[in-house]
Amino acid sequence: MSRTIEANFLPPVEEAEEKARILIIDDSRDFTYSIKRALERTRRYSVWEENDPAKAHQTAQRVKPDLILLDIAMPETDGGEVAARIESDLTLHRTPIVFLTGLVTKAEARSGLRIQGHSFLAKPISVPDLVAGVERHLPARSVQRARSA
Repeated sequence: MSRTIEANFLPPVEEAEEKARILIIDDSRDFTYSIKRALERTRRYSVWEENDPAKAHQTAQRVKPDLILLDIAMPETDGGEVAARIESDLTLHRTPIVFLTGLVTKAEARSGLRIQGHSFLAKPISVPDLVAGVERHLPARSVQRARSA
């Protein structure tokens, strides 16, 4: 007698696709992990981390995120270089990039200033401010998916 046991430990593909896709690029594993956990707790987002800026473009091609959160100050390849690579890619050039940086104050972040044409959020950042920033910068289609999840 043969039995088939089905494991149901992965969410259905439709459920995973309903969530907005966020890619966090930062050389600090602790930071990306904490941001990933905070965003995933909302149950609105699927979040990926990349801690090697040299691999960030390839990871973005694979993940096809709705939004990229990108650190500016990273060794060897800084956030500006990573952003330029992503913007030059025809499949990714419309993906919003929001810089996450400790190089500016929260007041500067709220003022509407931009870095290389991109919005930014100041580190350290609270979870409510992070979620508000993500919601503000996600394309409309992704926001609707995230809210319905």
